[in-house]
Amino acid sequence: MTLRKTGWLALVTALGLIALLPVPEFWITQLNYIGISSLAVLGLILLTGVGGLTSFGQAAFVGIGAYTSAYLTVHAGLSPWLTLFIGLALTAGCALILGWITLRMSGHYLPLATLAWGLSLYYTMGNLDALGKYDGIAGVPGLALWSWELGQGRLFFVMTWALVLLGALGLLHLLDSRVGRAIRALRTGSQMAESMGIDTLRFKIGIFVLSALLASVSGWLYAHFQRSVTPSPFGVQVGIEYLFMAVLGGAGHVWGATTGVTITKLLADQLQVLLPKLIGTSGSYETIVFGVLLVLTLKYAPEGIWAFVDRKLPKPARPVDWHNAPALVHRSKPAAGEVVLQAIDIRKAFGGLVAVNDINFSVRSDQIVGLIGPNGAGKSTTFNLITGVLGLTSGRVTFRGETISGLPSREIAKRGISRTFQHVKMIADMTVLENVALGAHLRGQRGAVAAMLRLDRSEEQSLFKEAEFQLRRIGMGDHLHELAGNLAMGPQRLLEIARALCNDPALLLLDEPAAGLRHKEKEALADVLRQLKSEGLSILLVEHDMDLVMQVTDRIVVMEFGTRLIEGTPEEIQASPEVRAAYLGTEH
Repeated sequence: MTLRKTGWLALVTALGLIALLPVPEFWITQLNYIGISSLAVLGLILLTGVGGLTSFGQAAFVGIGAYTSAYLTVHAGLSPWLTLFIGLALTAGCALILGWITLRMSGHYLPLATLAWGLSLYYTMGNLDALGKYDGIAGVPGLALWSWELGQGRLFFVMTWALVLLGALGLLHLLDSRVGRAIRALRTGSQMAESMGIDTLRFKIGIFVLSALLASVSGWLYAHFQRSVTPSPFGVQVGIEYLFMAVLGGAGHVWGATTGVTITKLLADQLQVLLPKLIGTSGSYETIVFGVLLVLTLKYAPEGIWAFVDRKLPKPARPVDWHNAPALVHRSKPAAGEVVLQAIDIRKAFGGLVAVNDINFSVRSDQIVGLIGPNGAGKSTTFNLITGVLGLTSGRVTFRGETISGLPSREIAKRGISRTFQHVKMIADMTVLENVALGAHLRGQRGAVAAMLRLDRSEEQSLFKEAEFQLRRIGMGDHLHELAGNLAMGPQRLLEIARALCNDPALLLLDEPAAGLRHKEKEALADVLRQLKSEGLSILLVEHDMDLVMQVTDRIVVMEFGTRLIEGTPEEIQASPEVRAAYLGTEH
């Protein structure tokens, strides 16, 4: 039996013993509240801790689930089990609309938008006559399953924690999948994710909706456990409390949800008793303690309390079970001598500054073309124009005869162009194998539901098989299970190349791959580039290291002040007085 299965068995056994042994009813009730809140915080773990999107509106989605079920069971006489699905549908619709509007924002705009959403829903619930205004809805029936009344005790405890465990298991499965790697890439910014073919807006909306659905289930449980609903448990202050629980427990860890909720709930109960005795007067002084605790957590344990536990747990290597998996489908490759990429009079102006001025060049199949020039020559801007990071002011770019200028980065990646970055972009807490498998995102099809139900294993094996092949192709086969954040700069650069190759590109764009490398690492990189060229791959290389460029390129385009200075073979470029003048400021 694997360690993971042993842990799940121990957890289920412990919860079963709590339900069967004569544990005081007070603690059963406390654990019910902890389980209900844990579902809402699980959503924030996915949204904020993993996806990097801060939301203060989680409590509002809990309120939608609670009020939907309360209203329909009390006033329409519907079954609570039916109202669960109605509440989920309503929550999904609201989250979809809200996410489509707000998730295009970045920085502080998204938290402010969700804060406004939470406030508006709170005051809506408190001012509608149909919802009982601030008195809420009373007389909500309890849950019953066939002839069993679940009540508010042990049967309800079993159901609540079964849902919590299912939610946690679903998130763990989701994060260990093609979709999960895409979600984890959102934190590094959209540029890297989009270059891998990931539609970042769609994934942001997806995790926003999934987070809201978990909150809606939490609200449904709350309504039928509390037997009444009022607006106060769904206000913005509760949304902030949910965020506090996630941060305290460990926002980047699934089990940080239950850890944070448990500590917060138990500590709040104890403080409400102890603080009045110490201070001599009553009041909500526990809020001050929680504020201090949050500051200390952010200072000394920014990854949360569960991170300390997680470091002590053994980390078994992923079983290598993909050697017999079917290979991924390969795209058609260009014919020998075919023009793969052509830049035609491309121009980019930032206001009155012309960064790239009517540049023309082409890359043929089985060819390495270097793009060089002094600092500020416009090389990186040209690179970003080709890959869709920046839009052209004029001109056009064609790839294998098709115009790609104006397309977003992910659409360009779909057509067979892959790239690396000047500053390495990777996910430090994922293994080398998982980082490289992210590059094959476009070559998989399975979605979130298949991942959560573990129906994507065959595809995952094929993706990992491809990732291992690319790592061994560039000489990194011994680093499969190492954390990417532990690699030195040279292997990190090679990791990026392997990740780009996982897209099965016809053209590879390398942005200063030798930056920060030692001499031996540069020699290894040159060997990799020669090998890739010999295997039929076309490469466009932006690089400052002239020794590397002269060794590996077939043709070189030299830029100066945004214009094309000269193009030729390495020998012609070395002999050019114009190039010496551009680099040295003199023709002699």
